[in-house]
Amino acid sequence: MDKVNMSEEDRRLLGLWAADCAERVLPLFETEAPRDSRPREAVEAVRVFAREGKRTARLRSLAWAAQTAGREVAVPAATAAARAACYAAAAPYIHPLATPHQSKHALAPAVYAALARELAAGEGPAAADEELRRAIENAPRAVRELVRRMPARGPGRSRLDTLYHRLDAALRR
Repeated sequence: MDKVNMSEEDRRLLGLWAADCAERVLPLFETEAPRDSRPREAVEAVRVFAREGKRTARLRSLAWAAQTAGREVAVPAATAAARAACYAAAAPYIHPLATPHQSKHALAPAVYAALARELAAGEGPAAADEELRRAIENAPRAVRELVRRMPARGPGRSRLDTLYHRLDAALRR
């Protein structure tokens, strides 16, 4: 299995980008579960990681807590928003392996943010397109380079697969 060169600075930049993507859709979760701060705490924790550069057990726990929060809401857009936060907090933990699985983890915060917008009442596919465009425009060079060093994602069969493929292809350009 091929290894991907990944510095701590790459991890910090990926974490910041992931946090920015997830934070944009947190209101979709917070509207459904206003007293549940787990997804927001996960996003805030990845920002702390980006500033301080330490991957802690707390960061990993907050990622899992955001995932659990997403399972506890009944609204699909809120679930997707919580998953974006989960994957953002988990981004610093991706392995330096050139595998589709690791690529998925790097791209997941932006993909789930796009899905959350698409699933939000009255928004639809145009909102997902807008969210992906924003993620692409704001992706740091380090994120683009990391994606280029991983296997390209195919179009797949599901809506999520399509979003992953579109984001992956755009970041490689």
